Amino acid sequence: MIAPAGQPRMQEARLPPAALPDWWDPGAMALLLVDLQQGTCGDAQPRPRPAFDVQFRAHTLPAARRALEAARQAGLEVIHTVIANLTADGRDRSLDYKRCDMGFAPGSRAAQVIPELAPRADELVLPKSSSSPFSSTTLDYLLRNMGIRTLVVIGLLTDQCIDHTVKDAADRGYRVVCLTDACQAETPERHRAALACFRGYSELVSVEAFVAAAET
Repeated sequence: MIAPAGQPRMQEARLPPAALPDWWDPGAMALLLVDLQQGTCGDAQPRPRPAFDVQFRAHTLPAARRALEAARQAGLEVIHTVIANLTADGRDRSLDYKRCDMGFAPGSRAAQVIPELAPRADELVLPKSSSSPFSSTTLDYLLRNMGIRTLVVIGLLTDQCIDHTVKDAADRGYRVVCLTDACQAETPERHRAALACFRGYSELVSVEAFVAAAET
């Protein structure tokens, strides 16, 4: 409608564009899924963990699936790590993994990513034999070759492999984003304590906030 002469035109109301968080860096960002495999949260676990499994299936897994879908739709690099020995007897494992008897045989079902988060073609899958993939894989080399500056981390366990990964990544100069509700420890108390421990190394972000940034 044209305003009568002498009257100001009504301007169309426009909403300001959504402000993206400063950690959102899609051209140089990767999603790292840590140890979401049959031997840690699937059907090949070495011991039953009923309470852990209930929490994982009800909350952590749905959050991880949302994060993975959003990352793929946004065109981010996606990298999976799995606990897997390079040798049949596990002699290549870190001292920590040997002492706590952690490790799965190469090529075993326990070393496979769970089907709900199965890698797509051309997504990297790195077997690791230490808490941090920076210690026992070529992750740092690969990230630098792909121009990654920001690493988004999800997976297991918050107070072990996630903690080590976050701190190692930060010490190597990467900006780290931990999606808190897509990570899990053996208990909620240990999960919260770990987040408090490494909050100085990482942005602590919900999956909802990550998805919102990916969809903007």
